[in-house]
Amino acid sequence: MNSNHLLLEEPIRMASILEPSRSGYFPSMTRIVGTLGPKSRSVEVISRCLMAGMSVARFDFTWGDAEYHQETLENLRIAIKKTKKLCAVSFISSSLDEKPYVITIWVMLDTTGPELLVVNKGDQPIPLEADSLLVLTPDQEKEASPSLLPINFSGLAKAVKPGDTIFLGQYLFTGSETTSVWMEVSEVKGDDVICLIKNSAVLAGTLYTLHVSQVHIDLPTLPDKDKEVISTWGVKNSVDFLSLSHARTGQDIRQAREYLSKLGDLSQTQIYAKIENVEGLVNFDEILQEADGIILARGNLGIDLPPEKVFLFQKAAVYKCNMAGKPAVVTRVVDSMTDNLRPTRAEATDVANAVLDGNYLVL
Repeated sequence: MNSNHLLLEEPIRMASILEPSRSGYFPSMTRIVGTLGPKSRSVEVISRCLMAGMSVARFDFTWGDAEYHQETLENLRIAIKKTKKLCAVSFISSSLDEKPYVITIWVMLDTTGPELLVVNKGDQPIPLEADSLLVLTPDQEKEASPSLLPINFSGLAKAVKPGDTIFLGQYLFTGSETTSVWMEVSEVKGDDVICLIKNSAVLAGTLYTLHVSQVHIDLPTLPDKDKEVISTWGVKNSVDFLSLSHARTGQDIRQAREYLSKLGDLSQTQIYAKIENVEGLVNFDEILQEADGIILARGNLGIDLPPEKVFLFQKAAVYKCNMAGKPAVVTRVVDSMTDNLRPTRAEATDVANAVLDGNYLVL
């Protein structure tokens, strides 16, 4: 066989691309983690998610109380009985086809962690105009307005300096400049931080998060609020995975594991470290050594890192996870499908590359 023939060898048989897709004999090694939120918590929608291939149900305690998420979990259990699809909390049911079944649900509890939140007591949209000033204040008694936003952290003024970048929005971040803003710290005045808004946007909904680019936030990785949720809702439902948000060092994982072991029932719960900033990137090797799995939160990473650098870290991190035999999960894979039924070509390619690299997925 000559070298010219080798150059023309097809890595993929092109004719096969035109053949109809069909289910393979072997199940997919990639799992889909689905976050059950306000628009996906009904029995009907969860059933459709299970039929489409959702493997793990994720409960995000950034919003909603324990009662709210408990109702969602009960809907998930009903949907599993209805569809007879396992959603990789375990419970026993005897109502499927009048025969006893053991239904396994893999449940992931996502902590809030040291997340900065805007305290918005109202539900009216807040318009923010480019080139105007916005005050971030720890005084939570004040009302949110286009010129002032109360936040849940009193140490922001000590953490930032003029010139630092702060991102603000309901989700971090879809890339849509109509729902999130980026700002530059203009002045620190007492406990208040005065920012210059760089783009116009309308903040809608009740949850807005802040991310200060490459600045250490002096808050515990597992705050008391998260511990309360874990010790109550988490224990009650025997959660299988704890998604530890904003993991920054290996010590964060060790402390979380120590806390879980004290609860008894959660001593076997696996900890997935969520890498969301440069601190987690710098300490990635020690975090990987301590954690049971890794979640790459690309929304926040795309703020701390230049967007063109995120994929390089993703490639390197997933390779290291594969070498260590630990699952890797990537987030924000189909943002456009919150509004559209089909993913973009770029999103489909992104998902395909993630699968080929050896990722789990999260939607």
